[in-house]
Amino acid sequence: MEASKDAMSELENGMATIIRVFHRYSGEKGKLKKTELKALINNEMSHFVMKIQENAILDELFADLDQNGDLEIDFKEFVTLIAMVTSACHEFLNPDSSDN
Repeated sequence: MEASKDAMSELENGMATIIRVFHRYSGEKGKLKKTELKALINNEMSHFVMKIQENAILDELFADLDQNGDLEIDFKEFVTLIAMVTSACHEFLNPDSSDN
């Protein structure tokens, strides 16, 4: 991303943050293994998602996200998680919403 932080909108900054956080946990390979996904959720999403402590919960979530069955979560699959959690948290963050 060549644009300076000053030039980006609030939404663009949020999108850039999602990309940076994903790559912080996935590294150069650009894919998350189960332990990396667990660490990302527990460290970066603890206000919106309960910490994952049981392997069965992690296994179920991982299987739901791993759409291509390669036993890793790529960025597109990760964005699905972000969209699901964001959608579920919409009322919490915006209780006056009339989307009901």
